[in-house]
Amino acid sequence: MPASLAGTSVPGGWDKTDANGSLVPTPQLRQLFEYYLAALGEETLPQLVARIEQALARLEEPARSEALDTLGDYLDYKLALGDLEATYGHDATTNAEDMQRRMAEIRALRRTWMDAQTADAFFATDEAVDQFQVEQLRIRTDPSLSEKEREQALAEAEKALPEPLRQARRETRKFADYQRAQSEFADDPDALRAWREERFGAEAARELEKVEAEQKVWEAKWQAYSQDLAELDDMGLAGPERKAAIDTLRDDYFEGAEKLRAEALDSIR
Repeated sequence: MPASLAGTSVPGGWDKTDANGSLVPTPQLRQLFEYYLAALGEETLPQLVARIEQALARLEEPARSEALDTLGDYLDYKLALGDLEATYGHDATTNAEDMQRRMAEIRALRRTWMDAQTADAFFATDEAVDQFQVEQLRIRTDPSLSEKEREQALAEAEKALPEPLRQARRETRKFADYQRAQSEFADDPDALRAWREERFGAEAARELEKVEAEQKVWEAKWQAYSQDLAELDDMGLAGPERKAAIDTLRDDYFEGAEKLRAEALDSIR
């Protein structure tokens, strides 16, 4: 096993078949391919392909042969993609029209080497994200739009994303807004508490406040410990004596998981 894959888990859920025993292409099947191909350089391509083929051998026919054919098509696509991208050189794509053209070329390339069902299963999410990024760029650089129209257009464009991605973006915005609220209400804990409850709900707000309080306690403790550690270092201790002194100091400040956390942070100072 390549060193980079040691201790990792092979992706699952890729061995889906229909009632006739035929392979059903899934995003997980592409993940299986990429799991091994990511180790290219540690092992040769033939070695990695052999590993993928060994994994696919668990399938019954006709799914096994179909999976092997899909692997061959995917590898051919990867080679063709490399050739296509080489024609782009190092030119940075900075406008929506160029991005749209390149996306269309890559999309067509995928469906040249793979059937539409497989290409959709493998790349639907990637293509939705790419298209959203093009729309974002087009909207943000459109001088005819007012700020309000721009916000509305961006929100409309986001609706084309798969629901899990829309949810992730909503959560990201929530916490970005929260960071701004923390700064705005830094001197008004009651206002920040009210903001948390309105945005996240009472239960989540209480949990968030609890986590923040624990983090503040940790930060104060870590700062005091770091100051004492700096004073200890000034004493010129070395070797086992220094280690014993640091262990004692760490025991004075931390216990349990906090002690492990402090030890880990000390190791990267």
